[in-house]
Amino acid sequence: MGTWHAYERTSTSIPAAVDARARTFHESLNDYEATALIDLPALAVELSIGRVVAKDESTRLGLPAFKALGASWAIHRATEGLSGPLTIVTATDGNHGRAVARFARTMGHSASIFTPDGVHPSAVQAIRDEGARVEEVGGSYDDAVAAAASAATAPGHVLVQDTAWEGYEQIPGWIVDGYATLFAEADEQLTALTAGSASVDLVLVPTGVGSLLQAALTHYRSAGDARVVSVEPTEAACIAPSIDAGEPVTVETGVTVMSGLNCGTPSLLAWPLIRDCLDGAMSLDDEDAIRAAHDLASLGVAAGPWRIRAGGRSAALDRRWGRCSSVAPRHRLVEHASAHHHRRL
Repeated sequence: MGTWHAYERTSTSIPAAVDARARTFHESLNDYEATALIDLPALAVELSIGRVVAKDESTRLGLPAFKALGASWAIHRATEGLSGPLTIVTATDGNHGRAVARFARTMGHSASIFTPDGVHPSAVQAIRDEGARVEEVGGSYDDAVAAAASAATAPGHVLVQDTAWEGYEQIPGWIVDGYATLFAEADEQLTALTAGSASVDLVLVPTGVGSLLQAALTHYRSAGDARVVSVEPTEAACIAPSIDAGEPVTVETGVTVMSGLNCGTPSLLAWPLIRDCLDGAMSLDDEDAIRAAHDLASLGVAAGPWRIRAGGRSAALDRRWGRCSSVAPRHRLVEHASAHHHRRL
């Protein structure tokens, strides 16, 4: 059964800390095009609110997920001034690894990608199709991260991981800077859609280790007062337990169709913002996500089953938030990071 937790912020604003060069870099890439912000008026009517929109990340830089934004910028920064070619190393449960493999190749490097149990064979094959070497590690996502970090100590290897721990924070920070492009685009698109206002009341963020959540909190706490809510699978819901404990904790993960979010430990870099600035944390069962994916498909949003990860979760959360919230939002921004290659339903 899914869970819902509401929090009082201990900090309402933070200084902007995003490297604006990341967006300039993205715009210089051949495949760059702002992804669509999709208006969902029928869902807004159902929830009796002003507007619901979804940021569709299914066509990001030629790949099916927002992960391309972080991987491309981080590899660019991490390899500046280094003699190559290099081997770029990472662990992944799907999309991040494919993005690392793609941009390692296009920047003239090789890639070594470590995957945990539960990654769909088609996702593994998609990474191999990018020219990467794939090491399938038995165990959890955290086990794969540990294996990748160990392998990256070899000469000529560079770890580009999208989660941080003590002593490894700079490159994950660059990944978060890369994700900021998504939110800057959304502001501009919402301003155009509403004839002048990028104001939002609620932002729903699919959450694994929390790097996209960190980017969202950085953006919306730097300007505006949007409520930000994390959304996780019940089989890998580590945000609420961490907030309850007052520190990042690791939870045992299970099997979920939302394999791209099957991460049991929050990123250390994201943790201070999660602890101080998050408004709510929610987990959803696979059944809810599948149902919501079909609902979104009926509204013209391709969110499942291969793209179930964020779209379906967001629609389900919309309905639950609508039942438990006392506010009547003017706008509602649904972060929709569509992704291919999940378990068949």
